[in-house]
Amino acid sequence: MDTKINLRKIILASASPRRKQLMQDAGFWIEVKAFEFVETYPEHLDVSAIAEFIANQKAEEVIATLQSDDILITADSIVVLGNKVFGKPKDASDAYRMLAFLSGKTHYVYTGVCIMDHTKKISFTGKSKVTMRDLNDGEIRWYIEQFKPYDKAGAYAVQEWIGLCKIAEIEGTYSNIMGLPTDLVYESLKHFKGAILHLLIY
Repeated sequence: MDTKINLRKIILASASPRRKQLMQDAGFWIEVKAFEFVETYPEHLDVSAIAEFIANQKAEEVIATLQSDDILITADSIVVLGNKVFGKPKDASDAYRMLAFLSGKTHYVYTGVCIMDHTKKISFTGKSKVTMRDLNDGEIRWYIEQFKPYDKAGAYAVQEWIGLCKIAEIEGTYSNIMGLPTDLVYESLKHFKGAILHLLIY
């Protein structure tokens, strides 16, 4: 049985397998196109606005490559603790530094999203609050060695060992921490005709 809920083609411009899985689990038929991006933002930007700024940058770079009826989704996630912003770690030592800093503390995950076609653009930010239990030296080193979290903001994935064993509390959506606030994506796609098929047939 075909359970897809969109009529128009949705292009997910992301190399993240987690974002692809989230969109598919939400019922969308998507096409994934990975692009190389230089992720930069103005230094004066509030930390809560960084991820959305980058998502918009990505969309503006890609939109010209799309067909006239395609819908584009771009996203970016960051982890924030105080005034420190954590993106993807460069290597094992950088991942260790991030996890040691996050250990035993509460941080925020911001995922910025831009949804765009050739006539309309909507962008927004999902926010989740995450409290992490203490991580000791051995646990950090084992996690990095086993899971190699180099493509994950903050050097961890909520769906892996740290999420299962070391997350004490979450406020906000789980999917946002994984990399895409699918509830906000769904609501925003309602503004693009043909993006939510069952709005047309009921």
